[in-house]
Formats: sequence, C-alpha cells, structure tokens
Amino acid sequence: MDDPTPEKPARRPRYRGKNPRHFGEKYKEHQPDRYADDVAKVLEAGKTPAGTHRPIMVREILEVLAPRPGEVAVDATLGHAGHARELLAAVQPGGRLLGVDADPIELPRAEARLRSLGFPPDSVVVRRMNFAGLAQFIAAESPGGADVLLADLGVSSMQIDDPGRGFTFKSDGPLDMRMNPEKGQSAAQFLSRIGVSALARVLAENADEPRAVELSEVILLAHVHAPLTTTRSLADVVRTACVRSFRQTGPNADDTVRRVFQALRIAVNDEFAALDSLLRALPACLKPGGRVAILSFHSGEDRRVKSAFKEGLADGTYASIAPEVVRASAEERRANPRSTSAKLRYAVKAGSG
Repeated sequence: MDDPTPEKPARRPRYRGKNPRHFGEKYKEHQPDRYADDVAKVLEAGKTPAGTHRPIMVREILEVLAPRPGEVAVDATLGHAGHARELLAAVQPGGRLLGVDADPIELPRAEARLRSLGFPPDSVVVRRMNFAGLAQFIAAESPGGADVLLADLGVSSMQIDDPGRGFTFKSDGPLDMRMNPEKGQSAAQFLSRIGVSALARVLAENADEPRAVELSEVILLAHVHAPLTTTRSLADVVRTACVRSFRQTGPNADDTVRRVFQALRIAVNDEFAALDSLLRALPACLKPGGRVAILSFHSGEDRRVKSAFKEGLADGTYASIAPEVVRASAEERRANPRSTSAKLRYAVKAGSG
C-alpha cells in the first residue's frame, strides 16, 4: 500500500498589500536583514518598523554624556539597545557597558543585539532588574561608580506596538500594560480594585486629563457591568464617552483615549515611584565627575527630574545641571514623531573625574 500523500507545510500568511494593518502580518518589518528596502520605506514615512525601536535624541545624549574610551557606561533602561549600542561603541577600546531592564521579553533580544557587534564579551554586562537594585549592581561591577549613565523613561516601540502587551489602543489585545508580565497586576485587574476618586487622581496626575472625574465614573461603571479585559473594550468606552458627553470626535477623542492609556500604564507599573527611587540612587551610582542624562516623555516625569537635579545642585551633589530642557531637533521630530514629547535633562556629579 502506498504511503499517504504527505501534508503540505502550512504557509505563512501572505503579506497583504503595501500597508498590512496587524502587527503579526508585518513580518517583513520584523526581518530587516532580509527586507531592507521595505524597512527603509517605513522609516522614510516617519514610522517605526514593527518589532523595532528608534532611539531618540542620540546625538544630543552623546553630546551631554561625552562617553570616552575606557569608561564605564550604564544604560538603566536598555529597551531595544539603540542608545546602548552607541554608548558601547563610544567607550571602546577598554570600556564597558552595564545594561539593565525589567522586561523579560525584550532583554534577551537586546543583549543579543549588543553581543552581535563584535566587541569583547566582557565589555557588556546585562541584568534584568528595576531601578531598586541599580546602585548595588553598579557597585559590584564598577566600584566607585559609573562614568556615564542614561535613563530613557519612554516605553519602547516594541512594547507599544505589540498588541499582546496591551499598551496600544490601535489594535485589540489583553488589557495588560505591565513592563514585566511575570509580576504585578494587569490594567484590567487594576480597574477591578480601584474606586472612582482614586482613578480620577490617577488620570489627572499621570496624564493631566481635564475630565478625570467624569471619565473615571464612566470607565468603572462599564467595568462593573462588563469587565474591560481588552484594549479595544476600554478604548470603545472612552470614545463613546467622548462623543456623547464631551462632544469629541476624531483626533480629539483619540487624544483622550491616549491619555487614559498613559495614566493606567504609569499606575500599573508604578513608574513615578520607580523614577523617584532612581533619582535618589543616582549620586551613589556615579563617580565624581560622572554624567547622567534622563530622557522623559511626560510632564510628571520631567518635573521630578528637574526638581531632583536642582536640589542636587543646591546641596552640592551636582556640579552642574542642564540650564533648560533639551528637545529633539525639528528634523528628528519630522522623521520620528514619537520624539516630539521627549525632554532631555542632564547633570554632572560634583568632584573631579
């Protein structure tokens, strides 16, 4: 008896048109080595290819940090390793990069990217952790502290664009929003455990939402009636409120949805508390004369950074700080719209390097 005809291997879904809508369909963008021309077109359009991240204000960061060969550089928010790649190259020969991130999904990928650059294996040290353990990690790897330290507080494009992480309202996915999906409570669980007044404070403080009280009432009433467990369900509730109660449509409604998602993300990940922890630990992380740069994307973050640096200058912790916030160039803002809200501040620790 003849053998049965073997089954044909499952074919990958075809690349549908020039602009596939869903994250998973953009397999060309996930393979830049194989589809360089397609990725180039995405970049030329001012967009970020799926599964990647465009580091923001690289030139400005390198100027204020001024990394030199032989120094120890720290990237406290490794992300896609775009900034780390430039810092690592700048401290060669003889320098080292210490990179940390709390995201268990992206961290191994970032480390692989750095190690593929061909620098000595011991020039890269990567750890999965949050800001709480940063000072101890640096002390163990570089007694006396680091020469330069960068913290990019923005959410990476890989996290934002992947529907499975629950950060975006542009595609449906689980209402999660955790930087580390292995710990803590999801955004859906957060909504189940918070009251109207507390949620209103979250929306106001984390996103400067002008209709915080009204939106909190609408969101939690909807959540009680039918639990909001997906990004689309939450976005639909907010958009409906915008149309019926606030007479908002189109971009204005999307801006409100974006603020709600931002506020919840900050709360779910306790981002302001983490930033406060980093700012307290910074002096212990740096050598005398060490330089730190922090890239923020929200007024609440920037206020904290500005205040901590000013206090450090007043008490002698820092020898100098940024006289004013540094913004992305007009050219970069056109090429990468996600850089528009970026604010860069820097400080230099007192003492000679």
